[in-house]
Amino acid sequence: MIVKIKDIMLAALVAASFFPPLASAQSPKPAPKPGPSRPAQAPRPADIDKNGVLILIRSTLLALDQANKTGNYTVLRDLGAPGFQTNTAARLAEIFASQRKDNLDLSGVAVLEPQLSMLPQIENGLMHMAGFFPSVPTQIRFELLYAPVQGQWKLFGLSVSLGSSAPVAPSDAPAPSAAEQPRGGTGLRPSGPKQP
Repeated sequence: MIVKIKDIMLAALVAASFFPPLASAQSPKPAPKPGPSRPAQAPRPADIDKNGVLILIRSTLLALDQANKTGNYTVLRDLGAPGFQTNTAARLAEIFASQRKDNLDLSGVAVLEPQLSMLPQIENGLMHMAGFFPSVPTQIRFELLYAPVQGQWKLFGLSVSLGSSAPVAPSDAPAPSAAEQPRGGTGLRPSGPKQP
């Protein structure tokens, strides 16, 4: 049986955080003076220890979980950096509506150990990290951005998705017929609990 991957990407949340409110765009600003252009800086490792990373990941995802369960996104919004706070609580409720509808439960992040696929690094002044929680039957995947605000890392953007915890066979490959199946044992036993 092929497990269908359910993807809940919240890129709109990150994108909305990058653009200031339209009201501030109305005020005229002096044109920048031509000068030498600055080359883009390469990402560099963030100066943060393992415990600090765990606190940020868990507190962010648990705040999202509680907001999804209660429908109240004011605390999640208020925990964020000013760029994240440009989203109203109502807008956050719209962004995460599908997670609420699907009763997405993120509470396991409180006790599971995250696996980082991208170690925390500084990109354009923001700390960026990504990874997953290796739960069964689905994994919780995350990508997080934090901005420095008064000496603390504050949430700037996030993306959360669910996916299969096991490799999925290609859907276009036909299953072998009973006559084509190998006979005899392979010496391998299935892992996990026995199925009734």
